[in-house]
Amino acid sequence: MLIDHVTLNISAGKGGDGVVRWRREKGVPYGGPAGGDGGRGGDIYFRVIRDIQALAVYKHKKDWTADEGEAGQKRSMHGSDAKDLYLQIPIGSVVHNREYDITKEYTEEGDFLILRGGKGGLGNENFKSSTNRTPEEFTKGEKGEFATFDIELKLIADVGVIGLPNAGKSSLLNALTRAGAKIGDYPFTTLEPNLGAYFGYVLADIPGLIEGASDGKGLGHKFLRHITRTHALVHLVSAENDDVGAVYTTIRNELGAYDKKLLTKDEIVVLSKTDTIDTSEVEKKVKELKKASKAKVVYTLSLYEDETIKLFGDVLTASLKNAK
Repeated sequence: MLIDHVTLNISAGKGGDGVVRWRREKGVPYGGPAGGDGGRGGDIYFRVIRDIQALAVYKHKKDWTADEGEAGQKRSMHGSDAKDLYLQIPIGSVVHNREYDITKEYTEEGDFLILRGGKGGLGNENFKSSTNRTPEEFTKGEKGEFATFDIELKLIADVGVIGLPNAGKSSLLNALTRAGAKIGDYPFTTLEPNLGAYFGYVLADIPGLIEGASDGKGLGHKFLRHITRTHALVHLVSAENDDVGAVYTTIRNELGAYDKKLLTKDEIVVLSKTDTIDTSEVEKKVKELKKASKAKVVYTLSLYEDETIKLFGDVLTASLKNAK
């Protein structure tokens, strides 16, 4: 199961405490203060990687804290700084820091500092003066920064394959990319996005949408957000539907209700499963789809014909080149 949204409570490490220590050397009975400073607490970084399953690590663990810095040592030696903590998130993540009300999108791989560890405390050596040669003062290490983060994955794909449940989206993805997505002759076979690569382009099979998806019905918001970063959409309408124009309009209405920008993306309209009806019916339904979508071309697709898949792949590649 794809985990694409988590909330984490994250704390950077506390700084180590300063200490009270004294020089103890042979022949030096009153050696003076020699307490070292504490080490710095561990910083927290997001490590952005190309793995859409990266958030699965946080399914059962929501609280993360970096190590504390080491306390100061005798002979004026500093405590060691703590190791920094790296939390992996997938590329394409949108992160909201509740503490500072800041939202950031991570669209490139790399390490990004999000919280700083606390400074180490001061040992008693720092408080020596001409009037106080035996200071007992020291300071504790500072607390590290803390924040609650909402992390939401938005897939970065070139193409979003959309349509009602059981329109043939996963079958098309498998035929083009050999992605191995689960398929079946019943609605909602796909319960999480599937990805495949087609001549360098990334295709995302978006789980079936239904009327009311923009209000959260069905799989709703969980997957509509994955469409927002695509360059183009492949909209499949199954020839098995009695009114293909109404089916097309239903999905377009949901896209617009969620984000009107989705309606401006390049769209390839496809009448799928044409092998389930006779030729005269195919022609009739192509006309209905053209009227509803106002598309100059509606492509027909039988998922069991290799030549049809190849021709459609050529169309898709040409469209993506223009989109980019």
